Amino acid sequence: MTNNRPPPSLSTMWAMQPRFERDLSAFLERAAELGYEAVEINHSMTAEQAGAIMGYSKLGGGRMPVTGVHAPAPLERHPSAGWNRELNLAALEETERALAVQYHRASIALAAEAGTTQVIVHLGGAGSRLLAGERKLRSMYDRRASLPVEWNTAIDETVRERAAMAAPWLAQARKSLDEMAETAAARGVTLAIETRLHYHEFPLPFELADLLTPYPSNVAGYQHDVGHAEVHHRLGLTDKSAWWDLLSARLVGLHLHDVRGLTDHRAPGNGDVDYAWLAERIAAAPASAARTFEIDQHESDEDTARGLQLMREHEIV
Repeated sequence: MTNNRPPPSLSTMWAMQPRFERDLSAFLERAAELGYEAVEINHSMTAEQAGAIMGYSKLGGGRMPVTGVHAPAPLERHPSAGWNRELNLAALEETERALAVQYHRASIALAAEAGTTQVIVHLGGAGSRLLAGERKLRSMYDRRASLPVEWNTAIDETVRERAAMAAPWLAQARKSLDEMAETAAARGVTLAIETRLHYHEFPLPFELADLLTPYPSNVAGYQHDVGHAEVHHRLGLTDKSAWWDLLSARLVGLHLHDVRGLTDHRAPGNGDVDYAWLAERIAAAPASAARTFEIDQHESDEDTARGLQLMREHEIV
């Protein structure tokens, strides 16, 4: 590396393709061929798959190290509660919330085993369904310019809808964060709290600034998801500058991808995110923040490689 930034990492989201289903070493080798230097284990990986990734890194003398674990990994199905990644850390029902914390503690243990110090966390939401207001905004998105009054009214309704219901769920999210932070601190792992895609989910920028206050940055920090912040911005719900204005100093990780319309997880260059604008904000944040490309499995090898090159041109990696 010619700079002090961490190595560019590719999420195993991209590995969810038929050609890699039974051969994750082929995924890792292809990722390296495309220019990536590390991987992030995401929450689609089973324990067996996560083990295969860690084994490859160890056998290769540290080639393609794990830079993060996206909780709740590994993927498991609970006998009565369903898939662990569907559990809500902000659930009002205490059994579900406690079980979600338990699975996130397993992710912290996995991160320590993998030799990484970061666990990416979705902190739950006020319920598990899109707000009626967000559904309306998404349905109107392509017609927003021709319906300015209706569009702005829908934004106001959505903000009020969330504000009226969020408090008890947010209190549960805070409780979960406190329990996970105790475990993370003991294991030398940082909880990276991620920008979420949907408006009912936690946190919004001001919520996260408050949630992080009790913890040092090596215990809990901010994971900026470029696509999620962009979608919030396009829906008129959260100005993308707010994340940087309030949380830049607490940045511990980046999820890099592009957005086309309201569809995220495109390879950089396959959408219209303003990366020049983004690069200025990243340059003012801690250079140690992990750089992970969270590109979905439908993006081609060529686009996945070009996305990395584009981020190098913008000096984001």
